[in-house]
Amino acid sequence: MRILHVTPYFKPSWEAGGPPRMVYDLASWQVAEGHDVTVYTTDGFKRRLDTEKNRPVDVDGIRTYYFRNLSMYLTGNLNMPIPCRLPSVAAREIGGFDIIHIHEHRTFLAAVTSILASRHRVPYIVQPHGSVPTMTRSFIKNIFDFMAGRRIMAGAERVVASSEIESRFYRKVYPFLKDDSIIRVPNPVKLEGVPQGGAFRRKWGLGDERIVLYIGRIHEMKGLDLLVRAYREMDEVKLVIAGPDDHYLEGLRALMDKLGVSGRVIMTGPLYGMDKLGAYRDADVFVLPSRYESFGNVVAEAISCGTPVVVTSKCGVSEWIEPSDGVIVEPSVEGLRKGIYRVLNNRESFRPSAEKFDPDIISRRFQEVYVEVLSSR
Repeated sequence: MRILHVTPYFKPSWEAGGPPRMVYDLASWQVAEGHDVTVYTTDGFKRRLDTEKNRPVDVDGIRTYYFRNLSMYLTGNLNMPIPCRLPSVAAREIGGFDIIHIHEHRTFLAAVTSILASRHRVPYIVQPHGSVPTMTRSFIKNIFDFMAGRRIMAGAERVVASSEIESRFYRKVYPFLKDDSIIRVPNPVKLEGVPQGGAFRRKWGLGDERIVLYIGRIHEMKGLDLLVRAYREMDEVKLVIAGPDDHYLEGLRALMDKLGVSGRVIMTGPLYGMDKLGAYRDADVFVLPSRYESFGNVVAEAISCGTPVVVTSKCGVSEWIEPSDGVIVEPSVEGLRKGIYRVLNNRESFRPSAEKFDPDIISRRFQEVYVEVLSSR
């Protein structure tokens, strides 16, 4: 099968978030299965990559075009990559692919390739990766949808959602989508070398204290105000909050001071690599208290490290949580408090299993989708 992936960012632009890693893992699996895989992407997110531009290079067996962005300011600050050489290359090549997989549809790359795909009668699927809701950057998103986004979605053979919560947003923003065109596939999680327990506790001097862990952006939508209020009466446990500030750290610190819990909360800042995995490994429970989350990769990561979770019902990943993985609660102070205590007081009864997030299983599911699309034409 000749497969084209279209993604604004790709290896090694890991700072752009989860999609570059997911696309790389999927494309690598497809190459290993014997498929001919090409990637159209740009030359970086926050910085230009030191790689050959505007012509194909081999990335671990994946034929990859790193198209030069018009402006790194637009790319890094407004997330608006504009690869000027893409149209000429795509116009020449796109008719030779069997299927196209578009990642993050509100982009110049998606607009160009979807037009050319329709012109050459090449089917494509769209995977927005959580970008459909218009709660943030609504003005820009609405303008793009008016100009191209609706057409891109309407022309897709399938639209991929990571959860039912995300698929409901699809129907709200794009009401013309048919139910049978939306498929649900969980995000894959691939962790390399989960460390032995104890390193994170030693580094932060935690000893045998029970740890309640949050990892993610420090943002109001994440429900951290609910978590610290729930934690107020938990004198016998330690709360660890890890992640980069996203315009809410000052407000969160003020709330913790007001509640008198600042001295009991450990704020680590962002954690990466083995430090992040070590935190998951040593935590007694991982909590994602979000008011909205299209999926919630951190929950899948925690489960992959063997840590039970407490997740609000507003997180898309909650539909994939089994009773052995943890507890699903309402996004409220009382709901979080009860859920955390339920896990802490019955820790031995939880046996988290990450098989449902296995990249090989999910990659095979996408192959099935491709075959379904091609056989129906």
